[in-house]
Amino acid sequence: MKLHKLTPKDMEILNAIKNVVDGIATMYGSHTEVVLHSLDRENPSVIKIANGHITGRSVGAPITNLALEKLKRGQDISETYLSQSGNGKTLKSITTVIRNEKQMAIGLLCINTDMDAPLMSVLHSMLPQQSPLTEHSGTSEVFAVNIEETLHSTIDKVNQAVRHSEKIPSSKKNREIVTRLFDAGIFELKDSAQVAAKRLGISVHTIYRYLRELKAPQE
Repeated sequence: MKLHKLTPKDMEILNAIKNVVDGIATMYGSHTEVVLHSLDRENPSVIKIANGHITGRSVGAPITNLALEKLKRGQDISETYLSQSGNGKTLKSITTVIRNEKQMAIGLLCINTDMDAPLMSVLHSMLPQQSPLTEHSGTSEVFAVNIEETLHSTIDKVNQAVRHSEKIPSSKKNREIVTRLFDAGIFELKDSAQVAAKRLGISVHTIYRYLRELKAPQE
């Protein structure tokens, strides 16, 4: 597989993936290195890296021989494999090819986990900084199998929380429910107002009125 001169549009695609690098690293903690390689013919190198202390690399480091080998094999997602870093760490790695709209390989996303790190340290680095038991965020995440289940589950949870709250006057409960659903982004989903109206037993016109009031300060 030959390397090509990357276009500005190719670089836009790669730059858009930089946040993904940070997201994966945040999820899996300080013992997992995440690397974004540019496959530009003139300078195939690291353009974004998180937890580079694992291999001692930083932005600008050249692409590795093993990464090039994975690229030549033609697999867009490699099997997981073991390798050894220059500083002697055993790494469990995976390499994913990034392609442009013409299906040309323009980058590599590589994930390297330090297998020599103490298990307790790995687990500790993966834990949230705040325990969900002490963080009151309102609604829990719904891992639904379809959009209807997402709507129903979220509406029901918010409805139950508000209806059982003695701090909210009965006359303001419907508006509070709509407000919380609005803050949760539910009304960005198609037909959500109609679904919420039916689920809550109030008119869709009432929901639209509350939504207009909620959106007014933002406009």
